[in-house]
Amino acid sequence: NQTWDFIEKEDRNPDEDEMMVHCAHTSRYHWGIVGVSLNFQRGDWILSRVYTILKRGSEALHYAKLCMKHTEENNIKDFDLAYAYEALARSYAAAEDKTNFEKYNNLAKEAGDKIEKKQNREIFKNDLKTGNWFGLK
Repeated sequence: NQTWDFIEKEDRNPDEDEMMVHCAHTSRYHWGIVGVSLNFQRGDWILSRVYTILKRGSEALHYAKLCMKHTEENNIKDFDLAYAYEALARSYAAAEDKTNFEKYNNLAKEAGDKIEKKQNREIFKNDLKTGNWFGLK
């Protein structure tokens, strides 16, 4: 997915930032047509991540909440549950809401500890340590 190419690019310019947003929305749109609940959940997660990277907290939070809605309504667990909490924690950090950041960061850590596959658990824990936490971590 081209969205990841933009996410991983360290020196994006403003036009590339906008293309990253468009790519994420396009991906979510297409998965919304042909995908299943897990695809919807992951699509909303990546939108939340993109908006967090761009320091657009309210938009990040909107998609993090949608991600969690799909997670809860479809009883999605393990790796994806941990990332749903991570999206909320990171979005609340971007929105400068320390109380909710702490709540969801703790839930993310707890869910991360329960990820069944060791490799996935390690990937998640590394992701939780990295990235912009807007001074709250």
